[in-house]
Amino acid sequence: MDAILAPSSVGISELKANPTAVLEASGDQPVAILNRNKLVGYLLTAEAWAKIHEMLEDKELLKIAETRMSDGKKPIRVTLDDL
Repeated sequence: MDAILAPSSVGISELKANPTAVLEASGDQPVAILNRNKLVGYLLTAEAWAKIHEMLEDKELLKIAETRMSDGKKPIRVTLDDL
């Protein structure tokens, strides 16, 4: 069985019956969706997805910054006022 990476889970039949109630009960945490006790997906609120998306963007920006810092070029010091 696949690992369930969510604090709660719901059967697909229950999800179909009242998806809004499932989202409201999730408290911005992911909900694992099960079909015949098999993990088939995850459900997130829009707010939870926005947080994840922001974290992924930050990770990508960090990767870009680290690449630029290690490219061998001499860094140029600036102040925030200069920017």
